[in-house]
Amino acid sequence: MKWRGRRQSGNVEDRRGSSGKGKLIAGGGIIGVIFVIAQFILSDGDVSVLQQLEGSGSSQTESRELTAEEEEMGEFVATVLADTEDVWNEVFAENNMNYQEPGLVLFSDAVQTACGGASSASGPFYCPADQKIYMDLSFFDQLRQRFGAQGGDYAVVYVMAHEVGHHVQNLMGTATKVRRLQQQSSKTEANELSVALELQADFYAGVWTKENQQYLSEGDIEEALSAANAVGDDAIQKRTSGRVNPDSFTHGTSEQRMKWFMKGYRSGDISQGDTFSEVLN
Repeated sequence: MKWRGRRQSGNVEDRRGSSGKGKLIAGGGIIGVIFVIAQFILSDGDVSVLQQLEGSGSSQTESRELTAEEEEMGEFVATVLADTEDVWNEVFAENNMNYQEPGLVLFSDAVQTACGGASSASGPFYCPADQKIYMDLSFFDQLRQRFGAQGGDYAVVYVMAHEVGHHVQNLMGTATKVRRLQQQSSKTEANELSVALELQADFYAGVWTKENQQYLSEGDIEEALSAANAVGDDAIQKRTSGRVNPDSFTHGTSEQRMKWFMKGYRSGDISQGDTFSEVLN
């Protein structure tokens, strides 16, 4: 992605130089990515959701200087966040809506949020209670090394755009509606609703990429699709347990995630993101 020398967002809080130690979220690893993110979104920031998952962890903190590579990565994600602000402000204005820009918190190891405590094992997530995205950038090493993603800077961009997609859903009231429907649904139906919500966030990531395509570099879309493929429920279950259980899916298959990202990218039209009709039928 072409990012150097461009505007950086002022909505970034970098906590990497002073990070909490200790694992706060139970059931960590990549499985935590699927479970915890879904719970954050569908609970609308209900702290009790994460309190139920908190284990015994240390509250100690360590302070250190960031490396040059870490500093550069911070500048990169601040530029990406600025791009999401530019695009979504414009899209919302075109649809007679007001876009409230989300915050981005970079952390290492563990973090406290308005949704509760989380460890890096949770993966990147959006907390609707404070309208912030939380990312431990070491997640992307795990994505590449353990789950076969191609890597590259656009893997980071795809994940960020997906989490901003959850913020868009929060502003539009979609997440609240889904949570209410979940409370009236069976476990299988609730999982299907979660899948639809996640796929719509992928779709919004694609829409944003379309609107921001002047900054794409060769191979960026392939990197995004590789990341989407790696975080599909079926791909994760195969790698972690050797078995696939569709009834337990909460984010969608690799094929679905790539499909909806590309639908958003090709259309650039937020009105075409009705993932619920497809998933629930």
